[in-house]
Amino acid sequence: MAQIIDGKALAAQVLARTAAEVAEIVAAGGDAPGLAVILVGNDPASEVYVGRKIAQCRKAGIRSIEHRLPADTAQDVVLALIDELNADPKVHGILVQLPLPKHIDAALVLDRIDPGKDVDGFHPVNVGRLSTGTGGLVPCTPLGVMLLLDSVIDDYRGLNVVVIGKSNIVGKPVSMLLLEREATVTVTHIETKDLPDVARKADIIVAAAGAPHLVRGYWVKPGAVVIDVGITRVVDHDGNTKIVGDCATHELDHAKAVTPVPGGVGPMTIACLLSNTVLAARCAAVA
Repeated sequence: MAQIIDGKALAAQVLARTAAEVAEIVAAGGDAPGLAVILVGNDPASEVYVGRKIAQCRKAGIRSIEHRLPADTAQDVVLALIDELNADPKVHGILVQLPLPKHIDAALVLDRIDPGKDVDGFHPVNVGRLSTGTGGLVPCTPLGVMLLLDSVIDDYRGLNVVVIGKSNIVGKPVSMLLLEREATVTVTHIETKDLPDVARKADIIVAAAGAPHLVRGYWVKPGAVVIDVGITRVVDHDGNTKIVGDCATHELDHAKAVTPVPGGVGPMTIACLLSNTVLAARCAAVA
């Protein structure tokens, strides 16, 4: 029987450490780290995510600054707001909730954020630092994936890893993090030829393709560790909506360990966002 890696429990540990760091900063006379969240429009999923992030900020003692803008807000207005937040010394992290309305260039907006306040880790400067192993803020979901893996793996040297999905948000950065640990990494996607055969050679599979139940039991060799990043809403035979991942978890009893969906990677993403905010605050204090 595969071990279920409890993302909720691990996220609670990360949040507890983050809250302790915040308390330490405040006790030393510093300002509580501040996280500014920009939400443009009223996308239902984005509303839920932002609400969860704000709630966790409050629990950890992080000051949350919300900027909710109408869907028809001009791009220049969003950019001007980012400039204002970049200049505010009490704002240590800036998060622009995606997706943005179609009339706004997301890449332009994300590039406008000060790299030192880019707690999502999407700015080209932070991407470059990650690729060269020279520090910077790491994207939250890949960072969470690594913490989940660290809970069941002590040494990555020589392990074969297959990453399914080549996105800038998960696939590419998690591959670079794994390379830094001396793993041998193969980056694949749903168009990869003979993907099941490639996956069967892996000691670790990170599935981040956004394809429900793509990874079946016969794709996974006995004793492999499987991290399921996928989150897709589907309708079952009874007409009920549920969330499923990229892996057919019920077929993975022969794996060493797997993450559930929900309750695996998701909670870690928010926990790492808050951790990044505190890291940004500490770096700003010594700059």
